[in-house]
Amino acid sequence: MLTLADLLEALTTVRPANAAAVVTEAVIDSRQVIPGSLFVATPGEKVDGHDYLTDAFKRGASFALIQRDVDASFPTLDLRNGLSATSPLTFDSPLCLRVDNAVSALQQIARFWRRKLNLRVIGITGSVGKSTTKETIAEVLGVRYRTLKNPGNLNNEIGLPLTILRLGIGYERAVLEMGFYVPGEIAFLCDIAQPQIGVISNIGTVHAERAGSQENIFLGKSELVQSLPATGVAILNFDDPWVRKMEEKTKARVFFYGLSPEADLWADQIEGLGLDGIRFRLHYKGEILHTRVPMIGRHSIHTVLRAASVGLNDGLSWQVIIEGLSHSNAQLRLVAVRTTIGALILDDTYNASPESMLAALNLLDELDGRKIAVLGDMLELGPYERQGHEMVGMRSAQVAKVLLTLGPRAHMIAEAAKRAGMKAANIFEFETPKPIVDWLNKNLTSNDAVLIKGSHGLRMDRITAALEVRS
Repeated sequence: MLTLADLLEALTTVRPANAAAVVTEAVIDSRQVIPGSLFVATPGEKVDGHDYLTDAFKRGASFALIQRDVDASFPTLDLRNGLSATSPLTFDSPLCLRVDNAVSALQQIARFWRRKLNLRVIGITGSVGKSTTKETIAEVLGVRYRTLKNPGNLNNEIGLPLTILRLGIGYERAVLEMGFYVPGEIAFLCDIAQPQIGVISNIGTVHAERAGSQENIFLGKSELVQSLPATGVAILNFDDPWVRKMEEKTKARVFFYGLSPEADLWADQIEGLGLDGIRFRLHYKGEILHTRVPMIGRHSIHTVLRAASVGLNDGLSWQVIIEGLSHSNAQLRLVAVRTTIGALILDDTYNASPESMLAALNLLDELDGRKIAVLGDMLELGPYERQGHEMVGMRSAQVAKVLLTLGPRAHMIAEAAKRAGMKAANIFEFETPKPIVDWLNKNLTSNDAVLIKGSHGLRMDRITAALEVRS
């Protein structure tokens, strides 16, 4: 287990013999402290963690990383000039460890700790589907190995180090999602995590506003496969031309998955069963497996293929892989609920991109009854904003009987749906959520299936909350 001696060695190269106190986990939120925690006091634009030291120690934190002076009543060990190997020191908790930069110190400790652990790390990135892929791979590997995954969306320069510090000696696999916002970020995360297997889902337009173009997103995501060792494996989506090009970017062995017989692992005869999952055939080295999994939506087949690819390259049998897939609870963000009158609501309001919007509409298309699409703005698309919204509008016209939109950008969805043949009388545009709730309450029937989806900033989950049956 991680100890104070490990923290001090990571930060100073000196390992005191009398610093054996165990560090249970690292946190940046004092409300998440458990006894024995390391509290990392990070300064932010609105909240400064140093202001919550008292709360952290009251909740049981043993140690805190700080980068500015704090209340003198807190015992503090200044590590900015190193640590003398000969000086007699006491390490009673609670204890503050003074460093130049608390986040950099956290990253340095995580980098040190990862290199002490004998385990296999699977890194995951892509524009859409990272979290679901992470959960599914963890389910598959967890059948055989003790496996850790990033909790929630802890996939950045703070969240990933926090996750690594949860790893104990007994863990055999770590499944780590890696987010991308700026060039060099994934390379930095890989330097900390040292993945041996890299999984790329796709290269979409989400975050193009910040990255600038799909080419820049491609370059940023490629940092994962570039970081793999020659003995590693790059698991790439053959169906995505951008991802397929990453074969040229890695020295690791490449393993393709997809819907084409040219891929190493591929699927066909994919049948959507609505909320009952999907049925399909898998093809691998001449083998054909007929199977069904509880993940909903035909688009989930790529998640299945990614998880199975990791399992195959980690030496798991088909029996173990299918067991993990069959018990997968990875349908994290799309939630199906019922209204009081029995209408079905598909709440997929965590986030939105053209790719995930189209996938959700494809799921709606598999369901019975009158189909209603409630679609909001997609943010951060940059130069792909109009193209993305219009693609979604055209698909909406093919799938939905009624379209309700929310926000100024979603006007492009409505206009494209009209051009694609949807009757203007069946399209309703709104600027705030409440009129949408009112319209649905007035017009829904028990035979309706309703998709609610838009970028998280629109908080369209409030529409679902206003409609669903309360137990």
